[in-house]
Amino acid sequence: MLVIGGAVLGAALGAITARRKGGNRLDMLQYAAACAIALAIVGLFATVFIHRASI
Repeated sequence: MLVIGGAVLGAALGAITARRKGGNRLDMLQYAAACAIALAIVGLFATVFIHRASI
């Protein structure tokens, strides 16, 4: 669940960042994809850490 949430939040933050910098639609897509991947990886590590700590 953290992975999906991180990906969605990252995509939204990336698109907002690109829009603030004056980017066009392709820039917003690129920023959204990069941030979504980054935050999904953070969510993946958080999920693994939480799962390992609970055992």
